[in-house]
Amino acid sequence: MNGGLLVAGTTSDAGKSVVTAGICRWLVRQGVKVAPFKAQNMSLNSFVTREGAEIGRAQAMQAQACRIEPTALMNPVLLKPGGEQSSQVVLLGKPVGELSARGYHGGRQQKLLGTVLDCLAELRGTYDAVICEGAGSPAEINLRRTDIVNMGIARAARLPVLVVGDIDRGGVFASFFGTVALLSPEDQELVAGFLVNKFRGDVSLLEPGLEMLYGLTGRRTYGVLPFRHGLGIDEEDGMGVPPRERSRAWGRVSLRGTVRESTVAAPVGADVLRVAVCAIPLMSNFTDVDALAAEPGVVVRFVDRPEELADADLVVIPGTRGTVRALEWLRERGLADALVRRAAEGRPVLGICGGFQILGERIEDEVESRAGAVDGLGVLPVRVRFAREKTLTRPSGEALGERVEGYEIHHGVAEVLGGEAFLDGCRVGRTWGTHWHGSLESDGFRRAFLREVAAAAGRRFVPAPDTSFAALREEQLDRLGDLIEQHADTDALWRLIESGAPQGLPFIPPGAPA
Repeated sequence: MNGGLLVAGTTSDAGKSVVTAGICRWLVRQGVKVAPFKAQNMSLNSFVTREGAEIGRAQAMQAQACRIEPTALMNPVLLKPGGEQSSQVVLLGKPVGELSARGYHGGRQQKLLGTVLDCLAELRGTYDAVICEGAGSPAEINLRRTDIVNMGIARAARLPVLVVGDIDRGGVFASFFGTVALLSPEDQELVAGFLVNKFRGDVSLLEPGLEMLYGLTGRRTYGVLPFRHGLGIDEEDGMGVPPRERSRAWGRVSLRGTVRESTVAAPVGADVLRVAVCAIPLMSNFTDVDALAAEPGVVVRFVDRPEELADADLVVIPGTRGTVRALEWLRERGLADALVRRAAEGRPVLGICGGFQILGERIEDEVESRAGAVDGLGVLPVRVRFAREKTLTRPSGEALGERVEGYEIHHGVAEVLGGEAFLDGCRVGRTWGTHWHGSLESDGFRRAFLREVAAAAGRRFVPAPDTSFAALREEQLDRLGDLIEQHADTDALWRLIESGAPQGLPFIPPGAPA
């Protein structure tokens, strides 16, 4: 078997990442050697592979669904927004420069098609099947000429395309029909059919619409996936963020993986522990607090006002693609003064990556913001200088008497001038700072850290002794595999992956504009 499939969507956040992961987990449970692939990703939520390459976290989680190690081949192009007009381009896991959207789509993107196809070919030569994820919609007619992630790669690699639609938003039939009808005849030949996502209610009531859709397009629906709470894997874009969070997060982020849709589990001890995460601009790797949200009795929320810190037992300043910009934002909002007072009172604060840099004494940045020398909050004895070369590592060590693993993604080089050692950063009193992302996923360390936070906050909170974050992730991926196995036509899906799009699919006018 040398199969392949492109999972496209009618919109951003239609469920492509989740469906791709679910198909991957279903296939690997059938004994298929499978790998994920996304040619181009736009995300501030990234991960570092064993070989020191930076890729989107969604692809890292999809690799976990396949039970394999993620590599740079699985996400050859990663765009990391630095504002409204430009992004850092990461090619094969390494940054190669900053480009405006016009500059990227104006010529650079199409030049990367050869690299993207080489990566896909290498994966297809190694695995039985490669499940590819598209981006946004394949019917972005203004971008089709330079597309390398949707129909561009489907055409070049002759991949069948499955279009996913989010019926919970409404308008799914129009979205399915319109997506096909805006594609060229050559592109339409590869669009095999549809998958309905997030359906609530009686499927029998939907079936007449699916039959009419087949009559209109000549394309079948491969399954209707029911709505399930708390199934989002590590996400990449901002369409899933409620309007309030979207306005204050200033970036393409999704908080669904952290602010869980399911009810917070009851605490083991007498008290809950309240965690406030500063929703700073260009927030990156917000999934660092997922492991806290997974703990019974820990309540995680994102905040943007100083008064929202008052009842928090722990405040987290997360990573950011714009450290100086985030620092200015904290000062404008009055959050900076509140954080300094909090640290002086000995109330717990944790800074991760950009948040760690913000807590320091001074930042010298001629790379990211080009702001030069800027005073930090002065809470930690740290001075940061931004280097042009990005640090991409997978460190491990010990803290609070427990083994810890993490990953680092940053341009800022920290000079630690005092305090106690803490994960290559430092702590002063009840303020901790580190460049390590993912450290809270180490179960023993997370429990020890939460015990310190609870003691400092005077809470009778007790970490659950048996919470395994890795096991919870596996359970979630298995639930995604179950969705595909139980609610998709897996026989038809298997034929699609193995043999490609059916022959003789009809053309739906008007097609793509000339």
